[in-house]
Amino acid sequence: MRAIDIIKHKRDGQPLTEDEMRFFVKEYTSGNIPDYQAAAFLMACFLKGMNTNEVHIMTKSMMETGEIFDFSDIDAPKVDKHSTGGVGDKISLPLAPLVASCGITVPMISGRALGHTGGTLDKLESIKGYKTDFSPSEFKRTLMDVGASIIGQTRNIVPADKKLYALRDATATVESIPLIAASIMSKKMSEGLDGLVLDVKTGSGAFMREYEDAQSLANLMVSIGKEMGKRVIALITDMNQPLGRAVGNALEVRESVNVLMGKGPEDVTELTLTLGAYMLVAGGRVKNYDEGRKLIDKALTNGDGLAKWNEMVKMHGGDPDVIMEEGFLDVKFKHNITANKNGYLTNFNTYDIGVAVSLLGAGRAKKEDKIDHKVGIYVNKKIGDSIDKGDIIFEIRANNDEKMHEARSILEKSFVISSQKQDVPPLIHKIIGA
Repeated sequence: MRAIDIIKHKRDGQPLTEDEMRFFVKEYTSGNIPDYQAAAFLMACFLKGMNTNEVHIMTKSMMETGEIFDFSDIDAPKVDKHSTGGVGDKISLPLAPLVASCGITVPMISGRALGHTGGTLDKLESIKGYKTDFSPSEFKRTLMDVGASIIGQTRNIVPADKKLYALRDATATVESIPLIAASIMSKKMSEGLDGLVLDVKTGSGAFMREYEDAQSLANLMVSIGKEMGKRVIALITDMNQPLGRAVGNALEVRESVNVLMGKGPEDVTELTLTLGAYMLVAGGRVKNYDEGRKLIDKALTNGDGLAKWNEMVKMHGGDPDVIMEEGFLDVKFKHNITANKNGYLTNFNTYDIGVAVSLLGAGRAKKEDKIDHKVGIYVNKKIGDSIDKGDIIFEIRANNDEKMHEARSILEKSFVISSQKQDVPPLIHKIIGA
């Protein structure tokens, strides 16, 4: 079997056989197929598409290049959540401990800031001492002792995805829905899960801006999980405005703790509880959503979720008490962006908001860039809010004056105030697989 023949088959629109897909993935990961041939293969997949069977085979082939966690000796059901990324999306932080406090084990392998979106690991690392690079044995011990652990991708989990994703990023093939699905699901199915809940974002701040694309991705990932015998539920959720008020690493950690204390923003709290209820369904802890919602609501109100969060942070080497201290959010510069007229807030360019926060230092332009954990913004208004001239729309928090001015010029153009009030976009558009 030759790589060039496989590339030709895909170039000509022919579906690849199981042997062809397994060969290509394995040999590229091993270094036996050069980048230039893999780039041609990815572009052929991007342009000609992939059928469901090809995506299923690719997902399994990528999984087989690395380690698959075995948590079978943990009695509780194992369920994770994955988000396709958004602005102000800190849901994993309150969600994991809340679900764990309801009797589900949550082995969560997360990522770092990517493009205009924040990264769960960067947020957690704003807590001094929090360690995200656990070994497999440390990860398992934390799951057994606490029930929830959030770490970064280990070296031996799906090495094929690390190589292929880097190449996709350099060859303009990131947006391929089949390649996205295989990338996400190969990593998640390697976690030894019983169930998975997917948060697929759509809107101006999402990677899948068009609803139809988000729905296609959600359906494909649910089908992959089903084919592997796992319970996968996907929620298509709105990213036409930032989630909550806080955008930026330490700011989002503080807001997450406020959620666990019952004082969080309505949208963040609601999405956390909804995803959590479906995680309980996916793990078989409850029979239906209503039962799951009652159970996770109780874990929030009685403080079980907050107690579990404190356990998890301590187990990872962090100090949960510092999060509520005044110095946790200290910055050198603050600047307010205000409304220049009366009306209603009708639109955000959420992508630009994410870019502005990244420019402040909360994200990365290059892989080696250092994160400033304390910078970010507060979003004081939501779509549909009545606005008076002079109202604060954004509060910028920065440690570099030049970066603050750069972010300000973007944020000033990132919202629209109109005379007519418009409908508020729903937080959850659709649920698939429930």
